[in-house]
Amino acid sequence: MSSDVTGEGAAARGGRAAQLKHTGLRPGWTTGACATAATTAAYTALLTGAFPDPVTITLPRGQTPSFALATEELRDGSATAGVVKDAGDDPDVTHGALIRATVRRLPAGAGVVFRAGPGVGTVTRPGLPLPVGEPAVNPVPRRMMSEHVAEVAARHGAPGDVEITVSVDHGEEIARSTWNPRLGILGGLSILGTTGIVVPYSCSAWIDSIRRGVDVARAAGRTHVAGCTGSTSERTVVAEYGLPEDALLDMGDFAGAVLKYVRRHPVERLTVCGGFAKLSKLAAGHLDLHSARSQVDKGFLAGLARRGGADPALAAEVAEANTGLAALQLCRAAGVPLGDLVATAARDQALAVLRGAPVAVDVICVDRAGTVVGRSTVA
Repeated sequence: MSSDVTGEGAAARGGRAAQLKHTGLRPGWTTGACATAATTAAYTALLTGAFPDPVTITLPRGQTPSFALATEELRDGSATAGVVKDAGDDPDVTHGALIRATVRRLPAGAGVVFRAGPGVGTVTRPGLPLPVGEPAVNPVPRRMMSEHVAEVAARHGAPGDVEITVSVDHGEEIARSTWNPRLGILGGLSILGTTGIVVPYSCSAWIDSIRRGVDVARAAGRTHVAGCTGSTSERTVVAEYGLPEDALLDMGDFAGAVLKYVRRHPVERLTVCGGFAKLSKLAAGHLDLHSARSQVDKGFLAGLARRGGADPALAAEVAEANTGLAALQLCRAAGVPLGDLVATAARDQALAVLRGAPVAVDVICVDRAGTVVGRSTVA
């Protein structure tokens, strides 16, 4: 499997791509990218009788990796292809998992329908980006698979109405090492990914890359930098403030690393932008936002909601919510500005870590689509 993930000259430019290049770690591919490759190969074989191997797909940011097929099976009316996930240097529990997609024709007008095969979970509780009862194939992988089905269909003059069943060998067993059971995703893994690329996780390497990112921004004369939890929040701050690439810090889960380094090497302004659930952890005082080391504290969110005008019944619902997103949705429906309250609390925690350093801070919370759901003032 191959693709240019970082791009030439990234290290000189700074920003997210430069940070990845600086770590020296090899990136990998998400389960969503693997499922898309398997779907593309299977549907091509269903229409032509031959599996493309390797199969090339286009990721949301334009990269075009190629994937070798591990399994292929053509039957009357359906085709199955399998891809082994390569997570690069990331210690991902799904590294080496065999992800299969079975594509079957549907009547004209049926569109693209997703099914959970063995090893892929089903959503059983609200608060996730999918309705209850749906297979745990997240929105971006669904879009990727649908777009590739449409491309293959157009190439071969087919209508593109198909059922896609995604399965993962031993997925139910692997899922026990994830948060899926607690979130009410039962029966297996989720098919995930917003960029198609797994950014390799290494505490020391990534924290060092954050420091180099701050150094590059300061050397370029940037007075406003942004620490982002991922590509979605990065796009949000670019849209909000027009920041250049070398002013963007991919902090991932390491909010503390950004704050502590900026404390010693100040810039005039720091914007922290990330998913609502992650930044609720910062608001509660956690500086490492990784799910293995900190969790969303629904009791803390309930307390914030009470301060924002929630009645005791709503606060109790927030405390028992399945996810941070579900808590946010409950409060939004009641007119309680939980997003702004979390952003303000996160900003105050950031200022406490900065210990009086001459840095103005604001915080922006986004949802999975990058929509701003909360923001603080600059302080």
